[in-house]
Amino acid sequence: MFHLIHSQFPFIVNLLILLLSAKLLGELAERFRQPSMIGEVIAGVILGPSLFNIIPGPGEIKVIAELGVFMLIVLAGMEIEVEEIRNSIRGKNIWIALLGFIIPMACGILIGLIFHFSNTFTTFLGLCMAITALPVSIRILMDLGKLQTDVGQRIISAAIFNDIIALLILGIILDLNDVTKNLQDFTVSVGVAILKVTIFIAILIIAYKLFKLAKRKVNVVNPRMNTFFHYLRGKESLFAMVILFVLIFSSIAELLGLHFIIGAFFGAILIPRSMFANRDFELVHKSISGITMGFLAPIFFATIGLSFEIQSLNNIVLLIVVLVASFISKIFGGYSGGRLAGFNHPKSMAIGLGLNARGIMELVIANIALQKGFIDIPIFSILVIMAIMTTILTPIFLKKAFSQIDLS
Repeated sequence: MFHLIHSQFPFIVNLLILLLSAKLLGELAERFRQPSMIGEVIAGVILGPSLFNIIPGPGEIKVIAELGVFMLIVLAGMEIEVEEIRNSIRGKNIWIALLGFIIPMACGILIGLIFHFSNTFTTFLGLCMAITALPVSIRILMDLGKLQTDVGQRIISAAIFNDIIALLILGIILDLNDVTKNLQDFTVSVGVAILKVTIFIAILIIAYKLFKLAKRKVNVVNPRMNTFFHYLRGKESLFAMVILFVLIFSSIAELLGLHFIIGAFFGAILIPRSMFANRDFELVHKSISGITMGFLAPIFFATIGLSFEIQSLNNIVLLIVVLVASFISKIFGGYSGGRLAGFNHPKSMAIGLGLNARGIMELVIANIALQKGFIDIPIFSILVIMAIMTTILTPIFLKKAFSQIDLS
């Protein structure tokens, strides 16, 4: 928009400018009680082709951004335990998880069909509308002091379910070829993709069973683990072991034709925490959080802003439809699930509003779709705006919803 005359800066200078801007605007966003990712994305928009064009595009920085995605997903997975996954589908809670996912997913697919988009993009749009950003939801509920309430726990459980199902569907559609015209070929492709996901799930279940077996013999395993780490001379050995563990599952996912973030997410969930002392695990978590939130994540979100092009937003009707539909469908899905789960009107409304923040996970999926060529820049820009708007407005509406609960 206001392109500045500039020379091509060296990579390290671009990295400096991008990180400094992202951290400054991220800090500013935090001061307004918004997730720092909002400011980091805006930093990329300001520096990119949408505004001043100081950094024309991600370029070489993409490599660091990819590492940022990996570490973000690891951090998100470390927030989840297998028992929490069970809780998300236990009893009547399943209605919140299911309707909070299915209704916005169906709404996104319907929009894609109405606007005559490709099957792959239509599915991606449905996924982006159906997902709930677990890290963002946790942060919002913590800020409101409602994380440990029954409503807060239902929001987190449903968000976990949404993220897991979305990533599994992502694994299937990434393996399909949208060019396939023949119904028989398409059916075979779907079957092969589902088979790959099934094999991956089977590997996860076997790993979980083995870790569960080891947990029963924790008195035998833990001393040996501690002895092993005692003999390691390298610094941050436990940190390296955790990353290697997650990389194994990421590699398995890639070898099966799935995206590496799917393996990273589930690998992080499966990290055998019981084999480590609580203090050691907290130190690893703190190390991962430090390098991710301090360096890699800001770079990733800033590159999202660099890829965003405001000039490409030429379909205002589609933008408005996607924004309105994303809000209504997600809130209605969570509300309907809450009512079926036995919650009253104020609590069900709070659940619906709490599930509305897309944030991190939607941006990750949208970025993958762009990198794979499934969507173009105009559509990507719409998805970025949807992620930002839902994340900004959710805490405002959710605070009012909780005040209604307190009054009732």
